[in-house]
Amino acid sequence: MKNILIHGLGQNSRDWDTVKDGLEARGISAAAPDLFDLAKGRELDYASVYQAFSEVCESCEEGLNLCGLSLGGLLALDYAIQRSEKINSLVLIGTPFQIPKGLLKFQNIVFGLMPKAAFRNMGVSKKDFTRLSKSMASLDFMESAAVLDCPSLILCGAKDKANMESAKQYHEAMRNSRLAIVEDSGHEVNKDNPNELVRFLQEFWVEN
Repeated sequence: MKNILIHGLGQNSRDWDTVKDGLEARGISAAAPDLFDLAKGRELDYASVYQAFSEVCESCEEGLNLCGLSLGGLLALDYAIQRSEKINSLVLIGTPFQIPKGLLKFQNIVFGLMPKAAFRNMGVSKKDFTRLSKSMASLDFMESAAVLDCPSLILCGAKDKANMESAKQYHEAMRNSRLAIVEDSGHEVNKDNPNELVRFLQEFWVEN
């Protein structure tokens, strides 16, 4: 099986380094592609990022264990819905089932106030980042997620109040899912509590 870790909107592949090292120490290898590098040369929006991500998945001959945070969770879920036959298991971390338009508008105002230099570490321009964020406004996979029957682990940081309800709703909708709360963590579980995330992933992937 191929294990793939998918970063969130304000992250890049390096934000998985501690998790990858922890998994490696337990004999588990995982790839963490950089979404913005994959989509380089395309107009950056959700559709282009999904297309670039799906190309990575399609290039894998073996079954996939997908683990995504936030935007990464949406991409993993979208791909699993489209290509369920390639999915061995799914891990969704802090993944919204619907992007609140008020929150999205507020985030875009904040992004607009941030200097361009703040986006360079993510490997994306301020303009592209804003376009990508806006393109996610209509995403809603809850109804489609209900048809999935692959083993799924729904994780949410204990302090991630914005996504706690989404985690519960995914768990209720996805019949072969388990819900777990990651203590001492906010939204970015891979950065806030990577050791606990490694433990969850190892246990889940070994079982499945």
